[in-house]
Amino acid sequence: MNFEKYPFEKLNELLEGIIPNEKYELSALTIGEPKFETPAFIQDKLKETSASLRKYPSTIGEPFLRESMINFVKTRFNVSLQMNQIIPSFGTREVLFNFPQFALFNKKNPVIAFTNPFYQIYEGAAIAARAEVIHIDLTKENNFKANLSDEDLKRCDLVIINFPNNPTSASMSIEELGSWVEKALKYDFILVNDECYSEIYFDEKTKPASLLEASLLVGNESFKNILVMNSISKRSSAPGLRSGFIAGDEQILKEYLQYRTYVGCASPVPLQEAAAVAWNDQEHVAGFRKIYKKNFEIANEILGTPIPDATFYIWLEVEDELEFTRNLYKEKNVKVLPGSFLGRNGLGKGYIRIALVENEIKTRDVLTRLKDFING
Repeated sequence: MNFEKYPFEKLNELLEGIIPNEKYELSALTIGEPKFETPAFIQDKLKETSASLRKYPSTIGEPFLRESMINFVKTRFNVSLQMNQIIPSFGTREVLFNFPQFALFNKKNPVIAFTNPFYQIYEGAAIAARAEVIHIDLTKENNFKANLSDEDLKRCDLVIINFPNNPTSASMSIEELGSWVEKALKYDFILVNDECYSEIYFDEKTKPASLLEASLLVGNESFKNILVMNSISKRSSAPGLRSGFIAGDEQILKEYLQYRTYVGCASPVPLQEAAAVAWNDQEHVAGFRKIYKKNFEIANEILGTPIPDATFYIWLEVEDELEFTRNLYKEKNVKVLPGSFLGRNGLGKGYIRIALVENEIKTRDVLTRLKDFING
């Protein structure tokens, strides 16, 4: 298999040999990893249940974990799921990588489409599945919204979209998502929405919809061909818990569960215990949202960038993203991620991705440095 280098490996190569300005402390705005303490009640639950490490975890996950995830979906999206419509995963990275291999295994000439620019795992999964790739290009001209021609859709076996979107921060309305559900039914392909940023939103009136909600809106009550993936990592500042889920079409999930029995990605029981209390609690998530919203307000004040509906990324347009990244690191000791490392066929060129995952004080300091650099 010939995998592309990961974006952060490319970044290290790009910055190799550059000596940054020692006047400043290093600030890395590259990775979407929250820099906040995991809430104490989650950590406490992990400590309290450590004795259950003696138990082998089941592939399907403990009932209390699935119930907490079902409760989250009901509370947040007003969608009622049955136990056979959800499978806990070890974060979403592993399921994003292995589900396409499962779904496309019996296809003679598999075709997968996914949003571009993208989270690198989508491409890795396509390579592992030996699938032809169709890119769903997200551009300024289409407001970074997903669209694909009927001719391309007819050829697809699997489509992965990602809204709210990494890296562009674009969102799609429930009606727009519903249109995608209708296409999945019309052309009989599996449609997945990676919803890992659904909880990082800033206004209750414009909070992101789930593809599950959209499925109900257009009358697809069984979620035929429809799946969503979500994770606790961003919403609870707990990426180390590795807790996520895949939910939707029970017929697909029934076969996929059998596949997962052999993959061996079951989460240790103490991690399930801690994850369950996190999924069941919404108050701590609201607290993190306030921090991210404040960060965007600071960015709006300093850089003039708009506050998106969701995510914690700024997709900043620049003249030359590679030169910008190198010089910013050299002059201000700030690391950002070139957009071209996240896209193919020229997508992402002329953009950098900035992850606003620090506290207010550090965010203001580093964005001031960034503004000073832009002003020359």
